[in-house]
Amino acid sequence: MSNKISVQSLSQLSELISSLMGLHFPESRWNDLEHGIESASTEFGFNDSEAFIRWLQSSPLERMHVEKLASHLTVGETYFFREGECFKVLEERILPELIALRQDNERRLRIWSTGCSTGEEAYSIAILLNKMVMDRGDWDITLLATDINPRSLKKASEGLYTEWSFRDTPSWIRELYFRQREKGLYEIIPSIRKMVTFTYLNLVEDVYPSLLNNTNAMDVISCRNVLMYFTPRIARKVVKGLYNSLMDGGRLLLSPTDAVRPLPAGFVPVRSPGITLYRKDSQRAHHVDELIPPIPPLEKGGISEYPFLKGGIPEYLPVEKGVNISPPLSVLNGHVEPEVSTLLARVYANQGRLDEAVKWCEKSIAADKVNPDYYYLLATILQEQGDVESAIKALKRAIYLDHNFILAYFLLGNLKLKQGDTTASRRYFKNVSSLLEAYKPEDELPGSEGITAGRLAEIIESMNTYGA
Repeated sequence: MSNKISVQSLSQLSELISSLMGLHFPESRWNDLEHGIESASTEFGFNDSEAFIRWLQSSPLERMHVEKLASHLTVGETYFFREGECFKVLEERILPELIALRQDNERRLRIWSTGCSTGEEAYSIAILLNKMVMDRGDWDITLLATDINPRSLKKASEGLYTEWSFRDTPSWIRELYFRQREKGLYEIIPSIRKMVTFTYLNLVEDVYPSLLNNTNAMDVISCRNVLMYFTPRIARKVVKGLYNSLMDGGRLLLSPTDAVRPLPAGFVPVRSPGITLYRKDSQRAHHVDELIPPIPPLEKGGISEYPFLKGGIPEYLPVEKGVNISPPLSVLNGHVEPEVSTLLARVYANQGRLDEAVKWCEKSIAADKVNPDYYYLLATILQEQGDVESAIKALKRAIYLDHNFILAYFLLGNLKLKQGDTTASRRYFKNVSSLLEAYKPEDELPGSEGITAGRLAEIIESMNTYGA
């Protein structure tokens, strides 16, 4: 193994890594880059690091190659309740406010841990929720944890940790929420493990917010010690996506090392010692060049009268970008075209106003009972409400109307996995894999918000690895 990589190769390699996964390796971090590449070289079957770099530069890399490379370049340095000030703010301010706000109406909480590494942060949040929400069975709680490193995700889903993951952690955490296993391993108890959904997501390449990967309408997003690894341009792109993934009033948690400038106009800094916290306030987002025109009155031309909808109904249309949903209600005398009802359902769903979303989706179905897309949209909203059985019925109706509805099979597989029915889940995922054979990997799937056939196949593979 060659232990010395030339300066020229490191410079070219840092640019390649930036283009592949958005990771930033300036000259001050070339030592880290060199060590990571030397480690990866062996796994890829190379005895010489320079030869490995030449192969990376000249070969068409598949997703599995990028994931394997990422596992050597991303540092999963974490432990339970790391950076205690953050969890103090969660426990004393953010979560109590959310719980009080939702206690008497829609009991739902949605939290996303990005760059979750081996799962310590996500499980720490789950432990907090378990302690604070006494009637947890009456709540619909989503705790999504994502990462680019497949090895870290596998370890997180197993829930097995050594003493090192408990450094600076109060002893009662381990005593109450873990069971000691052989060889100094501690396993998180099943009730906490089931609260967290681990899945692969690339913050640089993947689409979010999205109903498909469950990244929309979040109350809290933790993105701590993640942005520091990205180039400034990529970091700004990621933060914009996270902003759109939050409910109005939702919070974004960063670390002081994750400073990004400029932030989206709708983020308001919240004073909190020791952490960087922002609250989404869509009223402050007023950049004219980002506004989407209000929905005009529907006239005889139907959907064609909506100039910005001629290319199809967008999957995500955030209300903070100027969408005015009131004109159709006041001018149509109770009649709304199903395409417009569907648009309104999506707008409300992306705001987290799920009851209104269901009503508008049902209007679309009432107007066109044989359109499978409307049943699929209804299912995505129902599953967010926690009504899994009704969502499954809607999906089966969609599949009855369209036997080749890939996304419906995919969501059915997800829901069956959530119910613990791994046999049915695998069957539905197998149906998806069979249907994907008719597509090229680069083909974008209809209604998928830009997800390609190849990417969906990779998502299924990761779900088979971390869940099903």
